[in-house]
Amino acid sequence: MDFPTSFPSQHQDEQPGLEYEMKPSPIFDDPKYNKKGDALNNKVAIITGGDSGIGRAVAIAYANQGADIVIVYNNENKDAEETKKLIDGIGRKCTLIAGDISIASFCNSVVEKTMSEYGRLDILVNNAAVQYECTDIKQLPDEQFDKTFKINVYGTFYMTKAAMKHLKPGSCIINTASIVAYKGNETLIDYSMTKGAIVAFTRSLSMALSKGKTGIRVNAVAPGPIWTPLIPASFKGQKISQFGSDTPMGRAGQPVECAGAYVFLASENASYITGQTIHVNGGHIVNG
Repeated sequence: MDFPTSFPSQHQDEQPGLEYEMKPSPIFDDPKYNKKGDALNNKVAIITGGDSGIGRAVAIAYANQGADIVIVYNNENKDAEETKKLIDGIGRKCTLIAGDISIASFCNSVVEKTMSEYGRLDILVNNAAVQYECTDIKQLPDEQFDKTFKINVYGTFYMTKAAMKHLKPGSCIINTASIVAYKGNETLIDYSMTKGAIVAFTRSLSMALSKGKTGIRVNAVAPGPIWTPLIPASFKGQKISQFGSDTPMGRAGQPVECAGAYVFLASENASYITGQTIHVNGGHIVNG
């Protein structure tokens, strides 16, 4: 498949963005990358931010591997309904739950609803995030800093804490980190901080669960520049048209190119892997 190497100028005013408004649409599924199988047969996965972008690609990939999916999203109803329709077409169950993951009680309700409807929870993918560009730290609003941490870090913590009541040996937690946790980003300082926190959380929790011999694995995926709704919701102009062109591969990645890493980490093929991060970033060497 030929992937885009440039994008038309566009911008969205609301975070974390809407997939159906993007041009071109992100590539979230392709038989070459997303083959059907039984690696996750009859497992149940909660995916935050599963309505679009990387989350949508992971949801579809998991469904293709036999999993039922609970998609947690903010208010992007049209994107969420489209993702559910795609999963229904695969023949797996899909539940949509809208709300704010920065509120602990909501996260608890997501897990309880999942247990009530499916009777089990095997995989938690903490993927939802927001980012806001700011070129001068002196101008970075306290409210923006607070919101970015509340969704990206608090949401990850609250969802994980709620899920731990029901995860059993063989279950796993997969967090979405980012290349910026390792390289930094001069205009995404608060976002980069949250992704660094998620890497530290992944490593620390994996150690705690390993020493406790719970049989629960914790890993992360650190994408580089991936064409998702977060991008037009964060940037505009030349930053959109040239997005991803500075990678060694010379282009942005597509969500479907990330999904396989999440499938691998959720499968038995990764049974001896915990506390680690897979870097899907177009060739940047980050030594992390």
